[in-house]
Amino acid sequence: MSLGFGDLARIGHLYPSGGLCDYEIQSMAPEGVQFVTTRLPFRNTGTADDLRLVENLEEHARLLADAAVDVIAVNCTAATLLAGPDRIRKRIHEATGIGAVTTIEAVLAALSAAGIRRPALLTPYPDEVVQAETEFLHTRGIEVVAQLGLPRATPVGQAMIEPGRWLALASTLDPSVIDGVLLSCSGIRVAGELRRIEDRLGVPVVASNQALLWHLLRTLDIPARPDRYGSLLAGRFDAGTAGS
Repeated sequence: MSLGFGDLARIGHLYPSGGLCDYEIQSMAPEGVQFVTTRLPFRNTGTADDLRLVENLEEHARLLADAAVDVIAVNCTAATLLAGPDRIRKRIHEATGIGAVTTIEAVLAALSAAGIRRPALLTPYPDEVVQAETEFLHTRGIEVVAQLGLPRATPVGQAMIEPGRWLALASTLDPSVIDGVLLSCSGIRVAGELRRIEDRLGVPVVASNQALLWHLLRTLDIPARPDRYGSLLAGRFDAGTAGS
């Protein structure tokens, strides 16, 4: 018997207002997992805009609570690392009584699970956001050894990057000096390229939407694993992170 939307889990999804790729995490999700999306104000891609995204976090989280969601995911990599994942989760729980996860903590968990400590970082971010993320990862023991970008000034511009350009960009990397690739941004179209990048380079690939979905499935004890979006989401690294 097929599962309907939300039969396994209903996930509240807080997503940047200017982003166009909120569909991507739903498209990768197993049958029975439903994402209910509410927007957070976000029109430009600098660090100040990232921080403004969570200014009225509680108000938007309460709207998702009305839909009786099981967990609330704040899905913006840069904003959640700048604002602090622990503080974000605390604010949402105090406002709604519902547990929360953030993209950056999902990314960190995914990098750890895949054993990635020296990644290449690929982003559509301006330099100030790349620097902030590189420094944040450094404090977590992750050294970015290569950085490539297709910077865009707006989230709409990020979403307009053709997916194949990420494969082309990754193909210029030297896989002998990295142990993985981090494609950072929940606002880019990249799901269909993840396995191709892994096949091309022979190293694991972590991407923001992919990592967040993987982390949510583990958090909610949902065993289903899609097999078309890279080794992480296929469950290759699950055993080493049980209970993390």
